[in-house]
Amino acid sequence: MAVALCASCTASAKHYYATPGAWTIERALQEMRLDRLQEHSNAADVTQWGRADEADRPVIHLAAGTYALAAPVTLRPEDSGVRLVADGDVRISGGVRVTGWRTEGGRWVADVPQFNGRAVECRQLWVNGQKAVRARDVSDFEQMHRIRSMDKAAETIYVPAEAVKGLSSKGDRPMEMVLHEMWCVAVLRVRDIRLAGDSAAITFHQPESHVHFMHPWPSPMVTPGGEHNSAFYLIGAMSLLDEPGEWHAEGGKIYYMPRPGERPNEVEAIVPALETLLQTKGTPDRPVTGVSVEGITFEHAAWTRPSFCGHAPLQAGMYMTEAYKIRPQISRPNGDHKLDNQGWVGRPAAAVAVSCATNVSFLGCTFRHTASTALDYHTYIYKGAVSRCRFEDIGGSAILAGDFSPEGYEAHLPYNPSDRREVCSELTIDHNRIDDAANEDWGCVGIGAGFVRDICIEHNEISNVSYTGISLGWGWNRQPGCMANNRVHANLIHHYARHMYDTAGIYTLGCQPGTLIDANAVSDIYCPGYAHDPQHWFYLYTDEGSSGITVRDNWCPAEKFLQNANGPGNTWENNGPMVSDSIRAAAGVH
Repeated sequence: MAVALCASCTASAKHYYATPGAWTIERALQEMRLDRLQEHSNAADVTQWGRADEADRPVIHLAAGTYALAAPVTLRPEDSGVRLVADGDVRISGGVRVTGWRTEGGRWVADVPQFNGRAVECRQLWVNGQKAVRARDVSDFEQMHRIRSMDKAAETIYVPAEAVKGLSSKGDRPMEMVLHEMWCVAVLRVRDIRLAGDSAAITFHQPESHVHFMHPWPSPMVTPGGEHNSAFYLIGAMSLLDEPGEWHAEGGKIYYMPRPGERPNEVEAIVPALETLLQTKGTPDRPVTGVSVEGITFEHAAWTRPSFCGHAPLQAGMYMTEAYKIRPQISRPNGDHKLDNQGWVGRPAAAVAVSCATNVSFLGCTFRHTASTALDYHTYIYKGAVSRCRFEDIGGSAILAGDFSPEGYEAHLPYNPSDRREVCSELTIDHNRIDDAANEDWGCVGIGAGFVRDICIEHNEISNVSYTGISLGWGWNRQPGCMANNRVHANLIHHYARHMYDTAGIYTLGCQPGTLIDANAVSDIYCPGYAHDPQHWFYLYTDEGSSGITVRDNWCPAEKFLQNANGPGNTWENNGPMVSDSIRAAAGVH
């Protein structure tokens, strides 16, 4: 398609235009930057461009259609002040179409598509807008097998032999075990299967095997009698492809079992090739400033790390890069639990990744069909808003905000950086609808905020999330740090904990004085039967080190709460079914 780019002047603001085709958004940004360079003799003034009056802000208009990307759209300090505005149904996609389907028995087969000169790493597939199921051993998760035992020193898990009958660890890519571990799921690539009577010993590839077996929390559960041992399912073997709507990739081919009524020459089949679709790239001293993204849909973003490194998570989707037990345990100050482990974490990929940004906002956007985090406000974040957006079919967390321990910082330490600009502050997340989140990494959340201060999460509706609705805080200790003055207000959270437990509608960690959790409505927990302890769930849950938090006037159908290893200064007032119906009715998006 031909590229349409031009600039036109109004009395003040300049307008730029792009249509779908190669690199048109990038070219529109470049056109705007060149105009600015001609108008401003000092290019260092770019940080001031984000402070222009609303009427003076440049606008990039995106014509309706799908913008299929070859690389992420990058917003730089030179783009400060710009509005990216959808003129119609605008979709920014990291996906590649799968074409040339042919019938082979009762299934279809097509070549894995190429992207930027190489075959796509396939972990997700959407067919006619619906996420297809990567072939697995059970269609109903309530029928998952449970492990029998484990040998941490040998990095081996023992399972019933019938669970792996007919399966092989050989192939061009490993089969994977997805293992339920209290509040997380691990993804472990199978290295070897050895049968021994009615059991099978499974070992796994590195690096995830060593990390997984070295750390104590979370951990596979083995209980007396075995009926509550950790459940698991298997993916990534051709012999598991046996249900309509399932797919499998092997030997450069994609195999798919069609659903009733689907025809190979009529379906739209898409695999995601890019993990990140849009990102900001500033610096602490030259942030991207005053940008708004309005009415745009972001879709088809990948999550590929488990294919190469597995996934051994700590919590809220953060994966461990190194972790180990401490014996004997180490005493900590201020009444915290003795320290029994150390760990360092990495952060999952995000479809939209914002860092070094001041007042960058997403207004009326849609995020869907993402395999990992949808929208991530990471570090050096000041102000900005996520308002009246929709999040649907999200593989990880819908929204993340703030650091969850920098990669070089031990996860149990209080965080109080000398450069306070590092701390995500004064961000507003309001009037968003989140539905069907954490459907791939079950340990993720609807909205997750780590080391944050002065942020407001209000009037959102969160439903059908695999773990916790809103998770606020990080650190597992009561020692003062950078967190303070956060507010979680008038959110409607229902149908949560679809797959996990040790969970809540609203969950907190760490010392965050001045924080208020009020006027929320929480109900309708899933309680999956395969959880180790399916009754260990709560409507409101202040966990380790939670301090200085006021929890009041929150409606829920029963007083099922937990205050675990809390610090000082918490206040609980008027929470439960006695709360006014007017508060319940006012929660959520209106």
